Amino acid sequence: MPDASARAATGATRGQVAAALGALYLIWGSTYLAIRFAIETIPPFMMAGARFVAAGLVLWAFANFRGWAPRWPSAREWVAGTVIGALLLLGGNGAVVWAEQRVPSGIAALLVATVPLWIVLVDWARPGGRRPTLGVAVGLLLGLAGLVLLVGLDGLRGTGGVDLLGALVLTFGSITWAVGSILGKRMPLPKHAIAATGLEMFCGGVLLFALGAAVGEFGTFDPSAVSTRSLLAWGYLFTFGSLIGFTAYIWLLGVVSPAKASTYAYVNPVVAVLLGWAFANEPLTARMFVAAAIIIAAVALITVAQSGQPASAPTPAAAAPDERPRRRKSKKRPRTARAG
Repeated sequence: MPDASARAATGATRGQVAAALGALYLIWGSTYLAIRFAIETIPPFMMAGARFVAAGLVLWAFANFRGWAPRWPSAREWVAGTVIGALLLLGGNGAVVWAEQRVPSGIAALLVATVPLWIVLVDWARPGGRRPTLGVAVGLLLGLAGLVLLVGLDGLRGTGGVDLLGALVLTFGSITWAVGSILGKRMPLPKHAIAATGLEMFCGGVLLFALGAAVGEFGTFDPSAVSTRSLLAWGYLFTFGSLIGFTAYIWLLGVVSPAKASTYAYVNPVVAVLLGWAFANEPLTARMFVAAAIIIAAVALITVAQSGQPASAPTPAAAAPDERPRRRKSKKRPRTARAG
């Protein structure tokens, strides 16, 4: 469904969409540094698992208190939450927290920025998927070119060269995030965005905990060794990265196209550079200004091209009457536009 039709169906306004995109651009642009600080003294999968389990419980409890969700999800919702949580959080976020132990932040930002490209390709490859327009394709390539210019050859090389395993893990995580963003549109998740986000976070967090246990993190973790900086970084990731940022992303996937929602991947590296200049005295060069202009232009091009692109036909499950919102449409997501 085109963005305008999706917004009309859910009652979302242009201002709400702009505010949610702005939150993603600013908040998720700062999480790379927060993750780096958090995993200094907390094992990566344990850190991410605790973050998402806690955030998931808070969101589900809030949705239940407001009457947007039952006390317990149905069996079908548990399965859907586990599948999407595995793709978005275990695969997507788990790849980032693990790879940041081995890969420079410039490489991580560049590889995660391929998410919009993978979303377009995955959406094209699925049965009944839509072929990207020329404008979307040009925007994706332009955005990637801007990121290459932003990072530069020195950033791409890193210290002692690029860690191949870390780069491959980040690429894998970007693909699983793209698949989860597309597949979630047709999964029987809770109808309300807050409830669906809480369920996905809780399930994904449990899976991250399980992976941490499998690789021996619990046996080597020393709570007394956790630094104040790591705790503060975890708190920031829990509050802003999860409760606010991830909820905004899930809501956006219900009212705009996945490619438009994922344009955060182009802006986040720019935000990271500006924050480094403002708070860590990092250099801000002419090359960075040019790269930022290219990246913002790519975001605008993708947004305009996607807003006029016809939608692919929904699956029968997506159009089933019992999956449609029943009340408070301004806060519900129609199954034909739901993802993530």
